[in-house]
This record gives sequence, C-alpha cells and structure tokens, in this order.
Amino acid sequence: MTKPQQRIYKITLTAMLSAVAFVLMFVEVPVPMLIPSFIKFDISDLPALFCSFAFGPVYGVAVELVKNLLHILIKGTTSAGVGELSNFLLGSVFCLVAGIIYKNNQNKKSAILACFIGALAMGLVSLPINYFLVYPAYVKFYGFPLEAIIGMYSEILSPIAKVPTGNALFNCLLVFNVPFTFFKGAVDAAICILVYKPLSRLIKGKM
Repeated sequence: MTKPQQRIYKITLTAMLSAVAFVLMFVEVPVPMLIPSFIKFDISDLPALFCSFAFGPVYGVAVELVKNLLHILIKGTTSAGVGELSNFLLGSVFCLVAGIIYKNNQNKKSAILACFIGALAMGLVSLPINYFLVYPAYVKFYGFPLEAIIGMYSEILSPIAKVPTGNALFNCLLVFNVPFTFFKGAVDAAICILVYKPLSRLIKGKM
C-alpha cells in the first residue's frame, strides 16, 4: 500500500474498532461488591488498546473519543456528558501510556509491561477524576446527596472511614475505586495480549 492508502486503511480500522468499543459499552456487568450501583464493569477499552498497539497511541485515543461521542449521540446523557468525559479521560490515559511504551519496544515482554503501567496509570488518575469531577456531577445532575453515595459503602466503610485520611469519599475512592479501575484495565490487557499477535499479523499483513 502507498502511504495515503495505509492512512485510509488505519482510519477505517479505527472506525470499525470504535464501533465495537461502543457496542461493548452496553455489555456491562454490575459489580458484586459494596460500591455504588452505578459503577459497572465492561471491556470497552479493549478495542482502543488493540488499536493503540497496532497503529499507535493516537489511534487508541481516537477510539476512546469516537465511542463516547457515539454513546452521547445515540443513548443521550443526563449528566451533561460527565460520565462519557470520565470514560474518555481514563481510557485515553490507559491507551496513551500503554501505546507509547509498546511503540518503543514491540515485543511480548514490552506489551505486558506497557499494559501493566497503563492500567496502573488509569487507576491512579481515576482518583482525582472521580473525586473532583464524577462524584460532584452525580450529586449535581442526579440529585444524589454525597452522604448517600458514601453510604453505599456503609457495610465496609466504618473500618476505613478515618484511614488513611479523614475524608470518607477520598478513602472510598482510594480503597475501592482505584483497585477496581486497575483491575478493569488488567482484564482488558490480558485479553489484548492473548489475541493481539494473531490479529495484528492479519491486519498488518494487508498493509
């Protein structure tokens, strides 16, 4: 393929993976843990991570952007797009960090390291995003009192309410949401590592 043809091919595949990611956003599983019920588990970051490895981190971020724009356009939103913005920011951190690391050294060991660091970065970034953006938005747009949200952790909150800080919401996010976000990224990463090589040979073989 010529370079213009390769670019069109990459854009076409990115669009297709964005559509897959959008569909996967609806295949969400309630978390059987003592955290708020609006937190769901899905693997919609998987196509973006795959795209980031195959074509570069910018394409992975593009998948994150398109899937969330489609979600707003088709499903609509009652939170001024805050949920989609959060999903975009977290997924972009994951794909950008993992994609940059893998781009510099494309082998299996590098892919595993890239996925681990990317998932870790996403987990850590989820703390300020949830604390300053998502949870205040749920209070404002959904009318949930902050005390009620914190109360969703009530059965296990008391042992950690004052640990490691005196801020109950911060503690909940640190102890539960950060590990959950990391785990979510780790699942996407594990699937990507399993299927990436055979699929990438097929995709790149046509370029």
